[in-house]
Amino acid sequence: MKNTILSIITLALVSVSCNQKNKETEADTSVATKTTSELYSCPMHPEVTGEKGAECPECGMELTEKVAQMPKTEKIDAGTTDVKTENIVAATKTVVATSFTIDEIVSSYLKLKNALVKDNSNGAANAGKGLYAAFDRVNSNTISNVKLKNKYNDIAKNAKEHVKHIGDNAGKMDHQREYFALLSKDVHDLIKTFGTKQKLYQDYCPMYNEGKDGYWISETKDVKNPYYGSEMLTCGRMVEAI
Repeated sequence: MKNTILSIITLALVSVSCNQKNKETEADTSVATKTTSELYSCPMHPEVTGEKGAECPECGMELTEKVAQMPKTEKIDAGTTDVKTENIVAATKTVVATSFTIDEIVSSYLKLKNALVKDNSNGAANAGKGLYAAFDRVNSNTISNVKLKNKYNDIAKNAKEHVKHIGDNAGKMDHQREYFALLSKDVHDLIKTFGTKQKLYQDYCPMYNEGKDGYWISETKDVKNPYYGSEMLTCGRMVEAI
């Protein structure tokens, strides 16, 4: 009789323990699902996630894209995740490119860069004027996001001031190169923010201005230095592909 009573008590305790564990598991799953469903990502940088309306540290856009909930039983393949992320980024850039593009600005900038590589001050001045006109032709009103639009306008304003110095100072190569360094930073910021169809590279010359601002954008992997031209044509290195 005692053995029977003990068996009944043991079964009851086991049943209560199992039910409690199931409830805890359900609660944990509920919290995890809620946390995942409340994450939002940046339209331009899907890898950046956080609360809805938070500001993306990369481009300043609000986090508005709801992160899709991943079923708990699904095994996540790192390779597949990378491909999905790349596809999202590519799709975003395609949407932006259909309404707004900086390709004309980049093309004009490269003409200016190549003129300086050849020590052609007059050619650099003409290319500078062409780049200034390109900035005037690009319509920022096609940028729907207010923060991105303001960012473009701020960069473009600075860039046009630098380009004007280059265009108005034919024959003053050192002066042109000084403002080309400032311009290159602006163009780099535009490319990083809005992208471009062309494969480009950021190069760096540690010799120019004591290494403080000797950066430029190039369309080739081979280093052709616009700060020294024929004097030190291959001085420098590629920093990154952009």
